[in-house]
Amino acid sequence: MAELVYRPVVGFARTLFKVWDLKIDCQGSENIPRSGGAVLVSNHISYLDFVFDGLAALPQKRLVRFMAKESVFRHKISGPLMRGMKHIPVDRKQGEAAYAHALDSLRSGEIVGVFPEATISQSFTLKSFKSGAARMAQEAGVPLIPMAVWGTQRLWTKGHPRNFKRSHIPITIRVGEAIEASRDKYAGAITRQLRERVQELLEAAQRAYPVRPKGPDDTWWMPAHLGGTAPTPEQVREAEAH
Repeated sequence: MAELVYRPVVGFARTLFKVWDLKIDCQGSENIPRSGGAVLVSNHISYLDFVFDGLAALPQKRLVRFMAKESVFRHKISGPLMRGMKHIPVDRKQGEAAYAHALDSLRSGEIVGVFPEATISQSFTLKSFKSGAARMAQEAGVPLIPMAVWGTQRLWTKGHPRNFKRSHIPITIRVGEAIEASRDKYAGAITRQLRERVQELLEAAQRAYPVRPKGPDDTWWMPAHLGGTAPTPEQVREAEAH
């Protein structure tokens, strides 16, 4: 079936990346299968993560269908685009419908993109993973593809203004080898293995990142354990509790 919306949107995004002069370093795209279903699993630090996660699949000539919150599909601009690109709306109160939709997509040979942390991590560290990605992969009989992005939080993230200027920001993407979602394993055990692998990829992306904060006013995008001034996971949890 012709992709009348997705491909033009990809072309537009690539043009924007050139205008912004982003320095994109993507490694591991060969781990994304050229055919058949798979669940692509990523960390979540920016509103734009799905764009860069999808970019990693393009060398394999694959388009990713992302699971995204339903409100994005109701927006007058993003809604028609999300539907046209066949992304999957998630209503938190009725998650079964989104799960069934994702399973149908996987069984028909699509790649489904999932953020198992569910929401953006304001500490820029990995939150706990929900088990839905592992359960979907088990039920559909497809592999899990772990990946990590770094630098996207400097463009647009929760609690900070957007930076869409020509700012030469590096974006580092790392895609790992497939993880088999065996039906004879507990989904929780697969989820733990998946999170460990995404953590390794995230640390690899952070090590490869070519720049450091320019000064004291530019440390907000670095997690506390790496010397930055982003809130710790504990501080985020405390703020959310109030």
